[in-house]
Amino acid sequence: MDPSLWQYQLRIIMLGDSTVGKSSLLRRYTEDRFLEAIDETVGVDFYVHFLELEPGLRVKLQFWDTAGQERFRSVTRSYYRNSVGGLLVFDLTNRSSFDHIRDWHAEVCEHVLPHRLLFVLAGHKSDCDSKRAVSRDEAEKLAAVLGVPYVEASAKSDHNVNETFELLARQIYRGLMSGEVDLHEGWDGVKCATPLTLQGHKNSRLARPDPSHKKKCCD
Repeated sequence: MDPSLWQYQLRIIMLGDSTVGKSSLLRRYTEDRFLEAIDETVGVDFYVHFLELEPGLRVKLQFWDTAGQERFRSVTRSYYRNSVGGLLVFDLTNRSSFDHIRDWHAEVCEHVLPHRLLFVLAGHKSDCDSKRAVSRDEAEKLAAVLGVPYVEASAKSDHNVNETFELLARQIYRGLMSGEVDLHEGWDGVKCATPLTLQGHKNSRLARPDPSHKKKCCD
């Protein structure tokens, strides 16, 4: 895919405790590789991936990989507001990382008011089923309470990695088309390379954009 050809840029922030595997998931998705040992993220790292959501509809995904340690929280908080999506990640073998998901979700939602992010909850390290500390049923119940989709994935085995990120990208795009994503001047969560139209996408299953968003998106 030609990196210069994309219709939308979507900024997504990775959220969750340290060592849950946020960087490993991103490395697998953007570089198709897995490293047994990765240095802990200091502050924020950036990754980019190009995705064709449907024929002729390309998006540039810009990922902000945040450090999970409390000492970096003042830095990572500054990136919340300019994100349109968030991947909430916990380690299926680490109970406390699951228990902290509500805190991560609440903190982000508070800092982006009056705007909102669209989230996906991801249980990572699904390859370690024998060490599982969080059941799928528990995770699905939490996802239902938060009103977000849930998926389990493994960067090591490459299980559901693409599906996880594409689920979030499609959720954001649907929000953009339906008006659920509130576009406003000075916000970099979504950028448009061309006017907000779906000409040439006659077979799109997604909602057509509201004409009132055209000017907002591309001012």
